[in-house]
Amino acid sequence: MLQIRRDLVDSIVAHARKDHPDEACGVIAGPEGTDRPERFIPMLNAARSSTFYEFDSLDLLKLYREMDARDEVPVVIYHSHTATEAYPSRTDIKLAQEPDAHYVLVSTRNPETAEFRSYRIVDGVVTEEDVEIVESYMFANTGSDDKPDS
Repeated sequence: MLQIRRDLVDSIVAHARKDHPDEACGVIAGPEGTDRPERFIPMLNAARSSTFYEFDSLDLLKLYREMDARDEVPVVIYHSHTATEAYPSRTDIKLAQEPDAHYVLVSTRNPETAEFRSYRIVDGVVTEEDVEIVESYMFANTGSDDKPDS
């Protein structure tokens, strides 16, 4: 299950709407060893396409170096689909290289609503997962011994 703050969801959707009709893409980094998305990092779709996204290789290298220096990992890798449902395409599946990441897709085909879904993609196998949108991670469904996150 992907647990994600509402402000991060809103940022992803806003980025997808802003870049429409091209696909938007980006990463939400989080502390290594956690599954907590924290830092929103919108990226440029180097393909500038309405049917395909591609991270610029130099931007991606810079991002991974920055995350490494900050002890972060890509918790969420997101992109939008502009005319189809929020489900990974064959190309999306082929390009998925982070087995621990949540792959979020947002469909902007309907101007009134945005379809927001998350998947795990490992070795070409796509598994949809539930998304829990929270206001804060402080007490978000941490179990019977709820304590604030440090």
